[in-house]
Amino acid sequence: MTSSDGDAAGGALIDTDYEIGQDNVEGKLGPFGFDIHNPVFMISGLSIVIFVFYTLALPEQAGAAFSWLFSAVTKGFDWFFLSAANVFVLFCLVLIVTPWGAVRLGGKEATPDYSYPGWFAMLFAAGMGIGLMFYGVAEPMSHFSSSLGGTAAEGGLRTDWAPLGAAAGNEAEAARLGMAATIFHWGLHPWAIYAVVALALALFTYNKGLPLTIRSAFHPLLGDRVWGWPGHVIDTLAVFATLFGLATSLGFGATQANAGLNALFGIPVGPTTEVILISAITAVALVSVLRGLDGGVKVLSEVNMGLAFLLLLFVLIVGPTTALLTGFASSLGAYIEYLPALSNPVGREDVNFMQGWTSFYWAWWISWSPFVGMFIARVSRGRTVREFVICVLLVPSLVCVLWMSVFGGTALNQVVADGYTAAQDAPLELKLFEMLAALPLAEITSFVGIVLVIVFFVTSSDSGSLVIDTITAGGKVDAPVPQRVFWCVFEGAVAIVLLLSVGGLSSLQSMVISTGLPFTIVLLVMCVAIMKALASEPR
Repeated sequence: MTSSDGDAAGGALIDTDYEIGQDNVEGKLGPFGFDIHNPVFMISGLSIVIFVFYTLALPEQAGAAFSWLFSAVTKGFDWFFLSAANVFVLFCLVLIVTPWGAVRLGGKEATPDYSYPGWFAMLFAAGMGIGLMFYGVAEPMSHFSSSLGGTAAEGGLRTDWAPLGAAAGNEAEAARLGMAATIFHWGLHPWAIYAVVALALALFTYNKGLPLTIRSAFHPLLGDRVWGWPGHVIDTLAVFATLFGLATSLGFGATQANAGLNALFGIPVGPTTEVILISAITAVALVSVLRGLDGGVKVLSEVNMGLAFLLLLFVLIVGPTTALLTGFASSLGAYIEYLPALSNPVGREDVNFMQGWTSFYWAWWISWSPFVGMFIARVSRGRTVREFVICVLLVPSLVCVLWMSVFGGTALNQVVADGYTAAQDAPLELKLFEMLAALPLAEITSFVGIVLVIVFFVTSSDSGSLVIDTITAGGKVDAPVPQRVFWCVFEGAVAIVLLLSVGGLSSLQSMVISTGLPFTIVLLVMCVAIMKALASEPR
């Protein structure tokens, strides 16, 4: 019988002869030690190295392949992504209201390792930091503009990017629909995806005594075969999904930081600056890696959440405060009103929105789920399942609604009430800075925005390195630091080569959606495994 750090006291341990790290290869390479799982580390590590060199050597061929992948997956499997995400939301809501919610992660006597403020700070910084900065203004404005413009068709198919039936010429309704569509992408669905993976990892590690790896969640279905090739495939898929999900976020962060630095200091916009940014931020992430979880990610997360809250408060106070506060309730109402139609997976006419926005988002969140899920699991021991799901699902969703309502709502108000269209007309990566430019202290707040993007960048890279290293070390959480350094460096390298390939950010999107597809199947099966595990737990 194996047990993870003795944390499974009071839970129904799974009886297995497997010992954490028994398949690992240990040794030294010069002064650096290593402790890696064979063959997960070798397959995933070599594949990533080959991918980096292939993309650098044949950028045009790689760009064409990435473009084909994106089109094939979004068009062929849009219904599958939407259906799966709906399943995850319903599954989480069921866990809240059933007796299973009383199960405590770590056993009946377990107590939380972190306070609520520390827990929430790490959850947000690792989960959605860069995305909220990039899309907080960009997405509401994009949906508002496309909805206001109405629908367009060619050959019987919609060619516009508006959600649902649009709102041609109706500014108020276009704003409501734009906010509803944005919150749909950042509310219950993504956090349900994270909650499923995080709960599975926490439950099977702390209550069942299995290694902290994705494969452990499948023991109720596969038995001890999970330690063989089926488990190797699951963990390797998790590494690929995590790496490309992170690379996509780092690419978005680099382009936005570059745009902000150009607006403030005239630093040139282009691949060279973005490569320098990714390299410099990866170097800072390495320092955070060396400081460890509590000294690195936790400290940076709390600093960043404090800064983000101050920026949110500033925009709320100096912006159209009354309109933003009423807009929060209005946006939430619009989200609830449009939720059934937005989450419908079949018979949709708004194909560009459904495939180019929603399918991409669900694949992105799913590819992030091993990373965010494992990170949440690492810091969530001692919570009950009900407390865990409510906090991971509902509280962050409401904060995302507030964030989008304040930042997106300010930009929308600038257009509708003031006729200020700079944010509306700007490219995606500049919309935040153009919105801030119309408010007092624009240079200071824009600089704070750049700092937030960069520090979210660092925490994501550091957290991702920690998670990938844990998976490729067979569930060991104390593997040699040089292994985390290796993964941190290659996260930056993958982001760089995809940005440099033909297509740039679209190449990043192509890889994240193609790795998200097989991992969606993994998550659906994981829900069944969670139910089987909870049924055997004392309450």
